[in-house]
Amino acid sequence: MVNSMARSKKGKKKSKRKKRKKTSARSSSEGRIRCPECGSTRIIEDVHRGEVLCANCGYILEEGRIDFSQEWREFDQRQAAEKRRTGAPTSYTKPDLGIGTKVGKTSDIEKIRKRRGVYRRIGKWQSRIYTALERNLKLSTAELRRAASILALPQSVEEEAGKIYRNAARKGLVRGRSMESVVAGAIYAACRICGVPRTLEEIGKVFPNLDKKEIGKTYRFICRELNIRILPTSPLDYVNRFATELRLSQRTITRAIKILNQAAKKEITSGKGPMGVAAAALYIASLLCGEKKTQREVADVAGVTEVTIRNRYKELIEKLNLEEEIERLKEKAGG
Repeated sequence: MVNSMARSKKGKKKSKRKKRKKTSARSSSEGRIRCPECGSTRIIEDVHRGEVLCANCGYILEEGRIDFSQEWREFDQRQAAEKRRTGAPTSYTKPDLGIGTKVGKTSDIEKIRKRRGVYRRIGKWQSRIYTALERNLKLSTAELRRAASILALPQSVEEEAGKIYRNAARKGLVRGRSMESVVAGAIYAACRICGVPRTLEEIGKVFPNLDKKEIGKTYRFICRELNIRILPTSPLDYVNRFATELRLSQRTITRAIKILNQAAKKEITSGKGPMGVAAAALYIASLLCGEKKTQREVADVAGVTEVTIRNRYKELIEKLNLEEEIERLKEKAGG
C-alpha cells in the first residue's frame, strides 16, 4: 500500500515536468521564443538546473546549459588577480601586447621561501635581454598612454595609435627621428582615422619639445610609408565639439549643420580650413538662434584668429543669402 502511494506521487511529479522532445523551439516574427508544445511565449530559465522551460505547460526547451560566468567572488584587486584564470585581451598600448610574463615580481618572490635570489637574477636577465625594438616600445607606449590621457582620447583611438606606432617602429621609421614626434604623428593619424577631431596645436601642447610643423611632417611621413589613406577632415567633425565648449543648444547645432551642408553643396568650403568654416557656421547659427557669441569667444574655442572667422562669416552669409535674415534679427534685437 505504501509502495503504491509512493509510486503514484513520483508519477505525478514526473508528469509535471515533461521530457524534452527532439523538436526545436519556434521563434515568432518578433524574435521571441515560442514553446513548440503550446505556443506560449512565457519562457523562463532555471539557472540552477541549467534548463529553459515553458512556464505555461512545463515543456523543457533546453537542458544542460553551461554557465560561462565566474563561479567565485572577489572583494579586492588582489583576490581578483589570484582567482581569475584568464588575462586581459591583447592591447597595442602595452609593449608586449599584454600577453608577456615578467619573472621575479615582488609579490610572487615574497611567497617563495627558497631560491628567492635565483628568481631575482632571472628577472634581471630578462630585463637585460630585451631587444632594441622592445625597449623602444616600452618607452613609447608609456608616452602614448600619457598623451592619450591628457587629450581625453577614447580607447579605440589609443589602440589605433599604438598599432600605427608599432608598425612604424618595426619598419624602422623611428630611426633618425625623436620618439615623441613619431608618437605625436601616430596619435594625430589615429584621431583622423577614428573621426575624433584633434588639432596639431592641441597635440603640440602635450609635447612641449615639438612644434606644429614637426608633428605635421612626421604625420605625413608615417602615412606615406605605411600607406595609410586618410580622408580630408570635414567641418562637420568639429561642430559638436566646439558647440559643447561654447555651451550652445541643440537647435543652434542643427542650424550650423544645415548651414555647412548648404555650403558643401555650393562648394564654398573647398580649399578652406575646416576649423575656421565650422567656427563661422556656429557663429552664424548662434546669431540666427538668439544665442549670440562674440567672435573672440568662438575663435578661442576653435583655435583660429578672429580675422579667419570674419572672412569665413562674410563668404557664408553672402553665398547662402543670409544677410537679410541676420540684419532683420539685429534690428529686432535693437528695437
